[in-house]
Amino acid sequence: MPKLSLVVPAYKVQSYLAECLDSVLAQDYTDFEVIAVDDCSPDGSGAILDEYAERDARVRVIHLAENVGLGRARNAGMEQAEGDYLLFLDSDDTLSAGALRAVADRLDATGDPDILVYDYVRTYWDGRVRPNQRADILAAESPDVFTLTERPELLELLQIVWNKAYRRDFVTRHGLTFPPGYYEDAPWTFCSMISAERIAVLDRVCVLYRQRREGGNILKTRSRKHFDVFDQYRRVFEYVDAHPELDVWRGPLFRKMADHYLTVLERPDRLPHDARAEFFHLAAKDYKARLPQGLSRPAGGRGHKYAMLERDAYASMVGATAAVRLRQNVRTRARTAVNRSKRSAMGVFYQSQLKLPIDEDLAVFSAYWSRSVSCNPAAISAELARLAPHIRRVWAVRADEAARVPKGVEVVRVGSRQYWAALARAKYLVNNVNFADSVVKREGQIHLQTHHGTPLKTMGLDQRKFPASTAMDFDKLLERCDRWDFSISSNRFSTAVWERVYPCSYTSLETGYPRNDILVNATHEDVRAARAGLGLTDGAKAFLYMPTHREYQPGFTPALDLPRLTEELGPDATLLVRGHYFYGSSPHVAELQRAGRIMDVSGHPRVEELYLAADALITDYSSAMFDYAVLDRPVIIYAPDWDIYSAVRGTYFNLLEQPPGSVATTQAELIRLLASDEYDGPDAAEHRQAFRRRFCEYDDGHAAERVVRRVFLGEETPLPFVPFAERPHAPNPAQALELVERA
Repeated sequence: MPKLSLVVPAYKVQSYLAECLDSVLAQDYTDFEVIAVDDCSPDGSGAILDEYAERDARVRVIHLAENVGLGRARNAGMEQAEGDYLLFLDSDDTLSAGALRAVADRLDATGDPDILVYDYVRTYWDGRVRPNQRADILAAESPDVFTLTERPELLELLQIVWNKAYRRDFVTRHGLTFPPGYYEDAPWTFCSMISAERIAVLDRVCVLYRQRREGGNILKTRSRKHFDVFDQYRRVFEYVDAHPELDVWRGPLFRKMADHYLTVLERPDRLPHDARAEFFHLAAKDYKARLPQGLSRPAGGRGHKYAMLERDAYASMVGATAAVRLRQNVRTRARTAVNRSKRSAMGVFYQSQLKLPIDEDLAVFSAYWSRSVSCNPAAISAELARLAPHIRRVWAVRADEAARVPKGVEVVRVGSRQYWAALARAKYLVNNVNFADSVVKREGQIHLQTHHGTPLKTMGLDQRKFPASTAMDFDKLLERCDRWDFSISSNRFSTAVWERVYPCSYTSLETGYPRNDILVNATHEDVRAARAGLGLTDGAKAFLYMPTHREYQPGFTPALDLPRLTEELGPDATLLVRGHYFYGSSPHVAELQRAGRIMDVSGHPRVEELYLAADALITDYSSAMFDYAVLDRPVIIYAPDWDIYSAVRGTYFNLLEQPPGSVATTQAELIRLLASDEYDGPDAAEHRQAFRRRFCEYDDGHAAERVVRRVFLGEETPLPFVPFAERPHAPNPAQALELVERA
């Protein structure tokens, strides 16, 4: 029987859940259990909980058959709890280091009170940490154990359940459970605190209360669900009615009720505009029905609002709300965006185009800062032509890259009048990076962010902790991301990262990467055509070397001794070298190509064709490994500077421990692997399969179709995924040759 039971409900928290559980399981105090409740979450939260339960016996998971809401999910967890004390932790929050030991020690020191109250801080997406504004209450001198009558100021703390430990037999004896609906913490908090005979406090921060930039707090959702607050206070006063000995608390609880009702009214992000009067009249009704005899109203403006409730004077209350300020703020933000566009775009012309109607049948595509027609946007564009040919597809391309655009593609040159006209009027804007800051997101436009790789290196807000990103303006970054309507993901891992590091109000589309469809659907003719286009002969082995960009290297200087590697590979092998697009041409690589030792494919327009042509991939930290893994061909990780790269840029997992195949950290190791064929052996294949199941889970060859049907055609029901074990992939070069010979 553990000392502590932590109940952790989970719903749509896949981006934060691992951090929450890690903060619990890493505690130096170990006498606890975690009851994790999957509240029928539609994302990957349930699977994450199961993974943790498999790794740690202290974690037990309950999967609810339907979504029941936070309160009843907590009840389900309580029913399974076996600890002496119940603690509740929201699944996007975390425990501070040493928190559970501090709680357990304080419980022992105070003789196992009914309730222990501890402190918290608010943590923000931008790195700010704000203390609890009433932390002074916990710091005040008092007996170790007391009743609420001795310290009634504890009711001034935030009405939350997760800053307390509750003795389980106390909870059972008083029949405490969580009600359904919003504001479920109010009945639990008030009824438990006024019932407790022995209360203690711990003046220590134990919980880090995450303040998300977008989402995560249903109380900030404009909805009639905020009317639930009336039922919650009905429950509070019914509890007091059933316990005459608690009648002394009617006055303080009445004030908490009135303040809570006013808070809901004052917050512009809670009630629909047409529901505000109705809410006010119900609040006034409760006020008059529960008004204690002899109540003294607060002084100042708060007291005036109490008086308005007592008189049911809604017209007088309207002027005190923030609705007008909200509309002013919205207009101010819109003016700011327009003014920015005037300064940085084509001024009057762009503004004139923004005033014209949106062209519902126009889509603008861009990839890699308008360098090329490629990647996920290109695959989506091709599928859009098949499924919705009536939508005109225009590509934004830099003037210096326009000559490389494939024939038949309609192009607008970045900065031209046609470019700004298209951006102003297109219904759809598709990019694998962000459009320029000066691009205004119009109401009615749809921005689709496709991304361009599964992240090994840290991205977005996670980059703040690493030296490679000291010059990045993260406020500007998030302003750009605020334009997104949809964000494409190829696996649950990526979804969790994107939603955490780009905390904006978009919808994640777990479709797979459209650019990888060809790696599933390509035939042996496609493989042979890709090799023929590179001049590769039948039977020759082709190794594709794709190192990534390094912030601490000014240019592309391969970490490999390429001449020696080509000698070791022998005359029947070809080394294809592709530098990162951030780098220009490499004189060193060009010289080796002229000598016939390697083939420089850095300028090849379609990396997917290189994947089809190559027998194996050699890379370091490039996201190419995640795409190439779709082919189920050998991947060799050559990581000579892993310690430096991971320290400077930061990574999400240890690639040396969870690789997609064989690993070498020196050139000698790499040559040994290639010479022995160990890179294509059973151990490498085992690593590759685990990697593929984790990172290629949605890449079944239908990603582009899913995206087009959802975003452009408005279909809500997605195509089902082909089961992983049943998915095909393009044949490797040897298999392609064999198929030809059989024919």
